[in-house]
Amino acid sequence: MRCHPSSGCISAKFILLSFLFLYVLTKKYQNGKIISMHDKFKKFWKSLGPGLITGASDDDPSGIATYSIAGAKFGLSVLWMAIFTLPFMITIQRMAGRIGLISGKGIAGNMKKHYPRFVLVSVALMAVAQNIINIGADISGMAATFVLTVPISPLLYSVILVAGIVLALVFIPYYKLASYLKWVAIVMFSYVMAAFFVQHDWSEVFKRTVIPEIHFSKDYFLMIIAILGTTISPYLFFWQASEQVEEERVHVDKKLSPKHQHHKRHPSNIVVGREINVMYKDIKSGMFFSNLIMFFVIVMAASTLFNTGHFEVETMEQVASVLKPLAGQYANILFLIGITAAGVLAIPVLAGSAAYVMAETFGWKDGLNHRFDKAKAFYTVIAGSTVLGLLIPVFGFDPVKALFYTAILHGITAPFLIFAIIHMANNPKIMGKYINRHRSNVVGYILFLIMSASTILLFFL
Repeated sequence: MRCHPSSGCISAKFILLSFLFLYVLTKKYQNGKIISMHDKFKKFWKSLGPGLITGASDDDPSGIATYSIAGAKFGLSVLWMAIFTLPFMITIQRMAGRIGLISGKGIAGNMKKHYPRFVLVSVALMAVAQNIINIGADISGMAATFVLTVPISPLLYSVILVAGIVLALVFIPYYKLASYLKWVAIVMFSYVMAAFFVQHDWSEVFKRTVIPEIHFSKDYFLMIIAILGTTISPYLFFWQASEQVEEERVHVDKKLSPKHQHHKRHPSNIVVGREINVMYKDIKSGMFFSNLIMFFVIVMAASTLFNTGHFEVETMEQVASVLKPLAGQYANILFLIGITAAGVLAIPVLAGSAAYVMAETFGWKDGLNHRFDKAKAFYTVIAGSTVLGLLIPVFGFDPVKALFYTAILHGITAPFLIFAIIHMANNPKIMGKYINRHRSNVVGYILFLIMSASTILLFFL
């Protein structure tokens, strides 16, 4: 339903725009100087790193498709998941980030050093295989969306897309790539804006957000697993830990002059409370961003699909129709921009995390800050995993089903890695005095039990 001047949604839009206007104009005194909120935001934005990119990449094409399917099939009854999953996401990502920051090694690197080899090999194979499948599903979804607006072969588009992403990852330095990826994330706010162009019963939206509505059916629990899998995905743990190490390398390199580079310390030796707090803020911002988008995608899908009797999402055009209240006949174009942004953000994270896993497993030099000639094996895995992802569009798998079942795959396999991360975060040999606090352990084990129980319930419903 479109927003008419007589409807209540005009006032909602006016309130939103008013807050944005006041946010930019508001000034405050700080240390004798007038500091605008805009300047404070720029400083805050500059401080964000792996956490924001991790959170934004969580809303990849698989995530957007899964949330759209959820909203279309179950309406607002799954909206509570947006709030429910947030503390779990923050907690497990903080564990992963702290492991990388404290130890100076990623997840696979710590497994190699402190755990039996079969554990490392099992986790590495599972992670790399899942990432390749996810890359392929994302490419397939992006290609299916592109052909809605441009008459081009989906396979040709997929090849061009893969080539562009691989070249960018190989030739653009990490710190520049990270700054670009942060801005790409902004495109996802189109779902937030679209929500204010539709008349909603906001009291019902609030009710469904804070009061869980659970249906004991196989379809419902399959959807819960898919939502958990696409929000708490294993590849995010590997990326977060490895990128914290990468960030510390860049931090040290920038602080030391070239003639003192030989005095460079290992990342684990420069960890201070301030750096951990910065990491926590970064992760909270990223996870909040991720679930904010999730929230509004479900709301929009419920309003535009579920409420109009379209309970099954079978094509990317149906997924795109969620944005029609905002863009009208240009919904496909806006969705193309959004899904491309989501994919361009997620595929480097997926390929990069696969490369970190392989590099740490086999002892290769890794890091996106190294040139190709300094880390050939690392970049070969990035290129190889991205190219292998082309197999899904090549074999013509249904894009929507591929995206949805990728989320389910993550949901089924995530508990194994969650348990491993909790164990590592409590291992003094890895964490020293920075082992988990009791509260983090409680939240982590609750997440492990919920995701495990949801999978087991599928066999009894």
